[in-house]
Amino acid sequence: MFGCPLPVAEAHRLYAFTPIGVLPIQYLLGIKGRARQHGLIVMPEKKLVARRLNVNGIVQGVGFRPFVCRLAACHRIAGDVANTSSGVSIHIEGAYESIEAFCLDISKDPPPLANIIEVSIHPEPVQGCTDFSIVKSRSGINSSTLISPDVSICKDCLFELFDPENRRYQYPFINCTNCGPRYTIIEKIPYDRPYTSMKSFVMCKRCQAEYDDVMDRRFHAQPNACHKCGPEVRLYDASGSKMDVEDPVKMSAMLLKQGKIVAIKGLGGFHLAVDAENSDAVRTLRKRKQREEKPFAVMSFDLERIRGYARVESVDEAFLTSPQRPIVILRKKESNSLAAQVAPQNSCFGVMLPYTPLHYLLLNNGFTALVMTSGNLSDEPICINNEEAFDRLSGVADYFLIHNREIYLRSDDSIVTSLAGTPSFIRRSRGYVPAPLFLKQSTPRILACGAELKNTVCFAVKGRAFLSQHIGDLENLETFEFFKMTIEHMKGVLDLNPEIIAHDLHPDYMSTRFALEQDGMTRVGVQHHHAHIVSCMAENRLDGPVIGLAFDGTGFGNDGKIWGGEILICEYSKFVRAGHISYVPMPGSAAAIKEPWRMALSYLYDAFGRDFYNLDLPFLKGLDRNRVKIVIDMIDKGVNSPATSSLGRLFDGIAAIVGIRNKVGFEGQAAMELEMLIKGPEQLRRSAKTYDYEWIYRDIHTIPPEPIVRGVVKDVEHSVDPVEISLKFHLTIIRLFSELCDTIRKEQGLCRVVLSGGVFQNSILLSGLKQELIEKKFKVFTHSMVPPNDGGISLGQAVVAAAIAA
Repeated sequence: MFGCPLPVAEAHRLYAFTPIGVLPIQYLLGIKGRARQHGLIVMPEKKLVARRLNVNGIVQGVGFRPFVCRLAACHRIAGDVANTSSGVSIHIEGAYESIEAFCLDISKDPPPLANIIEVSIHPEPVQGCTDFSIVKSRSGINSSTLISPDVSICKDCLFELFDPENRRYQYPFINCTNCGPRYTIIEKIPYDRPYTSMKSFVMCKRCQAEYDDVMDRRFHAQPNACHKCGPEVRLYDASGSKMDVEDPVKMSAMLLKQGKIVAIKGLGGFHLAVDAENSDAVRTLRKRKQREEKPFAVMSFDLERIRGYARVESVDEAFLTSPQRPIVILRKKESNSLAAQVAPQNSCFGVMLPYTPLHYLLLNNGFTALVMTSGNLSDEPICINNEEAFDRLSGVADYFLIHNREIYLRSDDSIVTSLAGTPSFIRRSRGYVPAPLFLKQSTPRILACGAELKNTVCFAVKGRAFLSQHIGDLENLETFEFFKMTIEHMKGVLDLNPEIIAHDLHPDYMSTRFALEQDGMTRVGVQHHHAHIVSCMAENRLDGPVIGLAFDGTGFGNDGKIWGGEILICEYSKFVRAGHISYVPMPGSAAAIKEPWRMALSYLYDAFGRDFYNLDLPFLKGLDRNRVKIVIDMIDKGVNSPATSSLGRLFDGIAAIVGIRNKVGFEGQAAMELEMLIKGPEQLRRSAKTYDYEWIYRDIHTIPPEPIVRGVVKDVEHSVDPVEISLKFHLTIIRLFSELCDTIRKEQGLCRVVLSGGVFQNSILLSGLKQELIEKKFKVFTHSMVPPNDGGISLGQAVVAAAIAA
């Protein structure tokens, strides 16, 4: 029997729960007896009522049922609680006042990881329950339960991990109801141990006792285990042979200190780790992983160590220490001990704190930081199972620190940064998925397939949008298989069969082809930049129309050309293109993304014609004249040179003209380095100079890049500091688009501006443009919970499809 007895009033008005039913207290104890002495749950006569509560939200695997048990005990209520396919179902019986108080309190102070979205309350017949119990989960159809994301180890478990007196001392898989794996170990719902990758581990008596004890922190913690009965770590060499070592974690730390590369199986997949202070080790990892310059993420034991090499603001600290533990982009300290190869030519580090017990045990060996980069070759999905890791990473890792708990679904680390003073996602994945975003409007059952780069998929139903974890660039078969596997897994976990499938307009995207091959669903094509703006509108719960500025690198336009510098008048179901950067050729198509010198030539040819050959530019002098001639011939003949209005490509071209770089190791690198010449928004605000700019109106506003390019060339020829050129270029783009928005406001009567697209990961541009628009009395809306890059496209596709369906 759970709970505290009620004070006894007059016996003839009291009843008690007993093993044989609800009986009068007078019958049990006599007129003047006290029920308190017998620990009975009692209630006033004629006020015995029952209710059924159906609770929806993130309420499974987060200690919600134990919380309900304790709450029932406090209110002297009997009944039961069970997981269902739609959340949690609670039957309660008790005094009317107690039932009312319980119903009010259930939403007030839930467990830390719970997120109650909806509670429905229905009257039920009194069944004569004698206690309060947790009963077996009930299966059902039309699931709408919300699964908790994976979360980092909690403070209680971390204390036990390093407590020599605790039976789980140094156990790499310690967890409780408030922490540990969730989404990555779930095979299907409801979230119970038999449906997780822990099903093969039978709990020992002590773990089982904790699991069964409603007052224990590990009550119904599905991954509960210990040294005796749970998963274990093992160390293997590069040939796949198990090493006979007493402590695999200690030995791994020793190998890392020797400069070795260790593949480490974590929560959502493998990491490749090296000592971040060892330049040779980092250089070797870059060579083997085929990742020339893209920054590596690092992990440190605590904030004190992070502050030794990076600047940590209060908002950064909040994200670093949050249960989600994302990678946070931090400014480097000018003098730091990390190898220069960790983040070459970059003013920032991507940093995270440990989020698994294994991470803590490994880092507690005197490391300032470990490089913890995704366990894959460049452009491939991360490895999640041991055999896959041995096969794919044997040419990269020297050793493998693995474990025998399966990962059902890979999930990369999330990445967060501060843009214009607002926390923003670059990648929304581990720690946040599959928590939904709540839409203003209801939606039918929709699957949105996303774009090609930084792909995510999105399922929408009943006003909830479930964005998947980061899938990656759909440019190879391995990632496409992961894309399909993610869709099937989410369909199972959400118990959702879509009736509408949304996709990008680009006919050659793998995601588009997949959508067009699906039968039994209504297909909806959504323009790329419309989806960008709508994703931000949905996140901010806006109704249209709005002015949308969609700035990115590539998006297939309605006219078959490549868009990316767009001003749109957007509603959920439709849009009008109000303005754009004038088209220029993109010689070599995708090759121009990896080689910005191609775009530089295109902009120079557009601005100067063949006279560009006579320009006194160091950039031109460094190019092979034959390659220049080939590119100009491609432009003249229209060979593999699609027209683009992309602002991302304009940034690339300007970066090459300035002399920053002609070739990039990852998309947007040249533009990023152009931005990083500026120390911060304060430096921009002190600058007042711009290049000449204009727009031309003939049914639509077009922005010729020619005057901007001419101004940049003039400054380069006069040896103006590249920092000054970057400042003038950024301020030119800011002034140009803020003034053009003002013009469109006069034409359309719109005063809300929505900013979206990958170019808005440029904090100088975002903060400057946002400030200019606010000063012009616009209301400005940006992303906070959805990536502004193509990682948020699938949300926009889903919302557009829902609006069209409505």
